[in-house]
Amino acid sequence: MRIALLTYSTKPRGSVVHTWELATALHELGHIICVYALDKDGSGCDRPVPCSLRLIAAQPAPADVDGLIRQRIQEFVDFLQAETASYDIYHAQDCIGANALAQLKGAGAIPHFVRTVHHVEDYQSPYLQACQDMSIRRPDRCLCVSDRWQQVLKTEYDIVASRVVNGVNQTRFSPQYTGNETLLKAVYGMTGHPIYLTVGGIEPRKNSIRLLEAFAQVLTQQPNAQLVIAGGATLFDYRPYREAFFQTAKALGMKIGESLILPGVVTNQDLPVLYRCADVFCFPSVKEGWGLVVLEAIAAHLPVVTANESPFTEFLRPDQAILVSPNSMEEIAEGMLAALRPERSQMLIQKSQEILPHYTWMRSARMHIQVYQSLLDSAV
Repeated sequence: MRIALLTYSTKPRGSVVHTWELATALHELGHIICVYALDKDGSGCDRPVPCSLRLIAAQPAPADVDGLIRQRIQEFVDFLQAETASYDIYHAQDCIGANALAQLKGAGAIPHFVRTVHHVEDYQSPYLQACQDMSIRRPDRCLCVSDRWQQVLKTEYDIVASRVVNGVNQTRFSPQYTGNETLLKAVYGMTGHPIYLTVGGIEPRKNSIRLLEAFAQVLTQQPNAQLVIAGGATLFDYRPYREAFFQTAKALGMKIGESLILPGVVTNQDLPVLYRCADVFCFPSVKEGWGLVVLEAIAAHLPVVTANESPFTEFLRPDQAILVSPNSMEEIAEGMLAALRPERSQMLIQKSQEILPHYTWMRSARMHIQVYQSLLDSAV
């Protein structure tokens, strides 16, 4: 098959990583793949892919989110309209790409398209809500990576979405030290012990403020601990939440660069190393499509503290991760401390390895091919 995969960024967010890995696995199965990605800063992608990659220069956008999203959709549309290549399958991993493909289908430029709905947002903007609804209702096939969002699409949209899996690249994410860990620790100032890591940046659905408050409790028993919050590239401006986060840090007496480390977006090369620098992975998120970073942490042999909610409970048992209420600062703190106990930590690491064979990108690619073929067969 000739397959076009669309993603809104070149930076390593969950759906973007999903796109790179899916493209690689589909390529290895012998399909002809082209990834179309919005490139917002001209830096391109620091992650090599074995298939074709078309970077779409994203121009400076208006400050308001509605205007930004409208412009990003149009940039996809303009670029794809000028393309001479055609594909059997057009597949968007997000609302922006799906709205662009909906416009192209409406204009008769493409015959059909697929969208993966990783999660559904609660937008206050009527424009954003309409974009999201269109991106879910207009595709010829919808996919979901979790039971939770599959059920949401059935209940709220009356759409039966196909279930596919996420995966983890165990060649990249492993417990095998390379010698780069000491250097990376020095670069980021990770001199404390224990080191708690989370990946995803500072934003509301990552529950960053509550995690920070829980970490303050941990410091009363582990005064040399450090919390590392990596990542942060996103379309949306969470400035008020970020300001509240830094105000909270100041009120709690935490200094950035000392107990709190904020490396920002970590390069493709450094991310696997960063996991190996940590002692515990913390991810008390209140809303996720799946949580790829949890699988990455498990592959790196870290004990995991995460939310006792779907989608995490779809693939994690209490003996495989410490499951806590994301709304309870006390539970999060207790979980962070419990993950340090040697017997508990080793059990979590050992039991969680059972998950990994079920979540591979090759398995995911084969599931995608079944959906693609079903769409093509129905169009004949």
